[in-house]
Amino acid sequence: MHFLVPKPYDALVPRQIPGSPRFWTLASGVAEIGVGVAVAVPRSRRVGGLAAAGLFAAVFPANVKMAIDWSDRSPRERAIAYGRLPLQIPLVLWALKVRKDTGR
Repeated sequence: MHFLVPKPYDALVPRQIPGSPRFWTLASGVAEIGVGVAVAVPRSRRVGGLAAAGLFAAVFPANVKMAIDWSDRSPRERAIAYGRLPLQIPLVLWALKVRKDTGR
């Protein structure tokens, strides 16, 4: 979706991050695909797990921005935005477990 409908993702990029929001939208889309492939392929799963943990941590500021920006939206939309914040913890833990459980 980062490539097909990038505008909503552009809005999530914090202004403090240098560069254009579109660059970060496209770069994060490439990163998500790369991490997904790395985790899916047994040979690269160990490094993919670590990369996934890093990616989940790296997108956290965008999730915080989304929660702030959506604070005046409907209860359903606020629940989605706020719910993304604590979800990052199990995602990072899962990715680190994938790394740990994958043999060298």
